[in-house]
Amino acid sequence: MNHVYQEGKAFAKSYILPYTERTDKESSFPEESFKELGERGFLKLLIPEEYGGFGKGLEEHAQACLAFAETCSTTALCYMMHNVAVMCLVTHGSEELKKKIFADIIENGTFMALAYSEFGTGTHFYITEMTAKVNGDSTTFTGKKSMVTSAAYASYYLVLAPSVEEGKINNWVVPLESEGLSFETSEWNGLGMRGNSSCPMNLNQVTLHSSYRIGAEGSGEEQVFNVVAPFFITGLGAVYSGTAMHMYEIASSHAVNRKYPDGSSLSAIETIQVHIGNMYKQASAAKAITLEAARAGVTGEADALAKILSARIFASEAAIECGRLAMRVGGGKAYNKALPLERLLRDAYAGQIMAPSADVLSVWLGKALTGQMIP
Repeated sequence: MNHVYQEGKAFAKSYILPYTERTDKESSFPEESFKELGERGFLKLLIPEEYGGFGKGLEEHAQACLAFAETCSTTALCYMMHNVAVMCLVTHGSEELKKKIFADIIENGTFMALAYSEFGTGTHFYITEMTAKVNGDSTTFTGKKSMVTSAAYASYYLVLAPSVEEGKINNWVVPLESEGLSFETSEWNGLGMRGNSSCPMNLNQVTLHSSYRIGAEGSGEEQVFNVVAPFFITGLGAVYSGTAMHMYEIASSHAVNRKYPDGSSLSAIETIQVHIGNMYKQASAAKAITLEAARAGVTGEADALAKILSARIFASEAAIECGRLAMRVGGGKAYNKALPLERLLRDAYAGQIMAPSADVLSVWLGKALTGQMIP
């Protein structure tokens, strides 16, 4: 595996692990970890070298998200969305916009987020009910986004809004300091991923110059399906593969170290061995298919889309299954929260419903495999 994964594991041990428990208990955004992500260069992983970044791609993106998720699912998820937003700029942003935002990320440690989902359209986040009124070189936006991860902490938010071209959408960068932008931070009380700060965002007559639009007029849908989808869906596969692997590591360590009065360990019981083996199979398979999907995406293989969709679906389901088995291995220690499995189990349940949900993606997978149009 690439050095990005190894560097990510080392980073997580030093700069993510110390805050993981607090992030969940206090539902607090991992600000300290993100400060270090900037200082240690991870925020510029996908920024091209000519702008001062590392110029990496889908494989390194997956490796970094996987490494972080094996310590903290919340931090990995927020980081993943930053990378997706960066890649939209890399592929479609104007030279002016790239220079401005990439310099801010590299020099000041700022980061990006996605503000796509809306209350009316749910997991079909590419359908927007926003209003966008054009006045010369400026556009004024009014609307509400439902679950914006890293809300109020990221410095730039990617927002989908209607295009002047009928039936098309645009992808915009909305800076945090924009007049009329606000967040309902008190509304976030997630079952899992509690440090995400994933709350509603209000755009009340937010006006932006056309230079903040990413790409050509009406190109938002193209960006969603050609850039956002592969990086976002692969990233989710990595996050939940890492969550599953984290569960396996905790459960197997507990089984080996839990001693009975006669000196034997919990791991000597065959039923426990079977549970541990099944957890490893699920977690390692999720990890393998995610990394394979990223590789296929980079090389442009014919079944790359099917692999990416499969990885995301399988990883989210594997994380939930690993949580079920980990609770059996941990027993009372897991149930009374002496082990962190309860946190990971809650984090895992987010995977099946996060847009696009596992159900939506399962339909997409069937369409991809049978040569039908994906909406």
